[in-house]
Amino acid sequence: MANRDYDSYIFRRGVSPNTLSVISSKNRVFAYNAEGEQKQIGVIATFDPSEARTIEPIRGIGFGDHIAELVPGVTDPMTISVTRTALYLSNIYQVFGYKAGVDGIVRSLRHHRWPFDIRQEVVFSAVAKQHYGSSSEGVDSPTNDPLKVGDQIYKEGQGPDENASALITIYEACWISDYSVSYASDTALVQETVTINVSDIMASTMLGAGDYPTDEPYSTLSIDGSGRSARYS
Repeated sequence: MANRDYDSYIFRRGVSPNTLSVISSKNRVFAYNAEGEQKQIGVIATFDPSEARTIEPIRGIGFGDHIAELVPGVTDPMTISVTRTALYLSNIYQVFGYKAGVDGIVRSLRHHRWPFDIRQEVVFSAVAKQHYGSSSEGVDSPTNDPLKVGDQIYKEGQGPDENASALITIYEACWISDYSVSYASDTALVQETVTINVSDIMASTMLGAGDYPTDEPYSTLSIDGSGRSARYS
């Protein structure tokens, strides 16, 4: 993927409010792109993980219309619906590791040969980190200086602060099961939508934003340039 795409003004970082409620601007999604580099995925309109399982009722003959117990069935694979603005130099296949668009010939789901991993960070605001740090171990002591807390708060001439904490989730061995894009005459914006099926989920403990879980094999989460999942490396 062309690096100039990531360097454009579209991907500039801004400031986010500090609240106790989770807000979408504190949600960061990472994946390995077509060049094998882990990058934060920009211009995502929606990122919607969901999962379900069947709850089976247990009844007995002769005991009337009563439920003796509800037994959870097997859990269906988690699905993630992602909608992203289409860019000339960066389409939704490219950000998930496939050599599509300007990087290669991938144009269809039938061209996808390897699953990929997705990393999600819910970055804690300064307010939330202060509340968490006051009653929990293993978290850096909060500071009263808002310029030193929060992933998207900047000092003049410096980058993001690395002391921010985040809840990190790894979606392992993902496959795209559905893809759609619409070009409409009455709408200028073009958005691509995919449905992603997840093989497994790994939840980490509270970590600094940008850090990796210490649990193996995710200490480096290394994959080769083909964009495949760490499970298949």
